[in-house]
Amino acid sequence: MNRVLLVEDDRGLCDLLAQLLQLENFDVTVRQDGPSGLLAAREGQYDLLLLDVMLPGMNGFDLLRTLREHGSKLPVLMLTAKGDDMDRVTGLELGADDYLPKPFNDRELVARMRAILRRSQDPNANPSALEQVMHLDITLLPRRQEVRVGDALIELTSTEFSLLHTLIKYSGEIASKEMLSIEVLNKRLMPFDRSLDMHLSNLRKKLPERADGLARVKTVRGKGYIWLD
Repeated sequence: MNRVLLVEDDRGLCDLLAQLLQLENFDVTVRQDGPSGLLAAREGQYDLLLLDVMLPGMNGFDLLRTLREHGSKLPVLMLTAKGDDMDRVTGLELGADDYLPKPFNDRELVARMRAILRRSQDPNANPSALEQVMHLDITLLPRRQEVRVGDALIELTSTEFSLLHTLIKYSGEIASKEMLSIEVLNKRLMPFDRSLDMHLSNLRKKLPERADGLARVKTVRGKGYIWLD
């Protein structure tokens, strides 16, 4: 049974989500303000964090930023205001794995949660999962969700790890955004969806430069990305 931390200040929504998720065989813990949510996320053993943006005491962005600054890899699905693109972009920039605008469909919520959990827990969900993957100065250990560049351990979220793994698998080829969205995010690419762009931007920031000074990945406008050999 997966343990889920729900941080949401709307008591009615909390009750509904807790009932729904329990029926779907999730063990749910609820916190209704930012500080207690942060404490629970840092001290508890959870598989996934459902995080609202607007919270008393500390908003969801500050909570997520603090978690990532302290090295937490806890997968995060942010619950954002409908139509507020900036909330979505900000959440992804800070290291959220995905977002879902309110109001949302119950089945979509559960599907997004399970997709994130598959990425973070089951290396065999990726058909290229091996004990070790090496490319130039990068070493990936899929079963441990670890990445090393040279001797340095790089802290990536589960989504960033999956994106890197998939790009390296198609090294030297154009990896289309449509394919990456399905293979990495487990959802079809929608118009104006910037999720992949934000995850790639975060990945680029975390990986050190190549020794030869060349870029690691190239954007092919209108098509996708190429991981360079």
